[in-house]
Amino acid sequence: MGWTTVNEAAVPVLSARHTHEELHDIPILDKSSCVLMANNEILLDLLEAGEYERAKDVVAWHIWAAKAYGVKAVNPGGVAAWKWGKDAKQLTDPIEGYHSITPGTIIGGLAQMIDELGLPHPMHLHCNNLGAPGNVWTTLETMKLLEGRRAHIAHLQYHAYGGDDWDTMKSASAEVAEYFNAHPNMTTDAGAVLFGDTVTITADGPWQHLLYKLTGRKWGNLDVENETGCGIVPYTYRPSNLVNSIQWAVGLELLLLINDPWRVFLSTDHPNGACFWRYPEIIQLLMSHDFRQDCMKKLSPIARERITLPDIDREYTLYEIATITSAGPARALGLTSKGSLAIGADADVVIYEEEKDIAKMFGHPRYVLKGGEVVIEDGDIRATPEGREFMVKPAFNPDIESFLKPRFEDVYTMSFENYPVEIERIEHAEVRDCIDV
Repeated sequence: MGWTTVNEAAVPVLSARHTHEELHDIPILDKSSCVLMANNEILLDLLEAGEYERAKDVVAWHIWAAKAYGVKAVNPGGVAAWKWGKDAKQLTDPIEGYHSITPGTIIGGLAQMIDELGLPHPMHLHCNNLGAPGNVWTTLETMKLLEGRRAHIAHLQYHAYGGDDWDTMKSASAEVAEYFNAHPNMTTDAGAVLFGDTVTITADGPWQHLLYKLTGRKWGNLDVENETGCGIVPYTYRPSNLVNSIQWAVGLELLLLINDPWRVFLSTDHPNGACFWRYPEIIQLLMSHDFRQDCMKKLSPIARERITLPDIDREYTLYEIATITSAGPARALGLTSKGSLAIGADADVVIYEEEKDIAKMFGHPRYVLKGGEVVIEDGDIRATPEGREFMVKPAFNPDIESFLKPRFEDVYTMSFENYPVEIERIEHAEVRDCIDV
């Protein structure tokens, strides 16, 4: 499809070794990953004790232990609370099992730490209260809590709903886009939804349990020791379903209402909203107002009354498509050699043969070049060069290991010595520099 770089945005350190092995098995692509930290018990205990500097050392150590490129924060505090069968929906309420720290404490603390550590990519934030009617207020409060600090808001579509319950749910994309447009410290990806079958997979365990209760579909949840959790539930998005119709519209509305294509990126939160190979369908929806209008005919009159998509006539240009799919994400990740045709860039290039069917054109590139080498020609694989893995090594006090080791001996199933991923195990590792923020 033309993409040459991917980011695995949610890796528990405990399974990072396996993650790198799977990434290595994927040819051609360059890769990076974000380590999950917003429910790490050691970090939460330090925040509860007010030991900010030591907590920052723990975050930096975990990034290097996982050989990661950044930090992912999923439902901060909510996955830790799930161990008690609870969640963390209010930013100012103490997390179950703690006295003073709140989701807001974690979000603000991690954002500050990541800026101080100089990570090229900001905190990759999956906000609290995902998927719930009325969660727009949680999202806006989260954005305000950042107070100008950098953040990438993941799959924003799932956090832009109005209403009081499932019967009154409606789009709140206009309110979210208005605030987002006025605050350049943030980037986001859409997390757009397309109708059809998929499987939802997320580190947000409480949400997956709720989705299981709502649908009655099969459900699996996993607690990753002291670090995070995971859940899996199959799902079908239907245009006849009011909630699904609103979700479909909200993803497109955000992409069309956020005015800077350098700060909003095309995604389906694969596979949650749809599989990534359906991106060309979304591109067609963005580039053709008439096509969007035809697709909206599938929605019920009630659904059309609760969305703003019918009133939006913007059409993306090819330049804007290139920005939201390549140049913008590369900039947000701090990968300065990506998403560019400038001298010295990586020469990762995709060439399409122009045709009227937009989805077909973007789904079948004529040529794909990786590092200047033709790897795809007319749908046939011509070469399979091995890609690189990007990571960072932020500064931390080496004494942090003497603090961490006894805790591992008390509570982890893995020994401290076997926990970090050795750099020698990663083929074509590339350690990127931290930056001044």
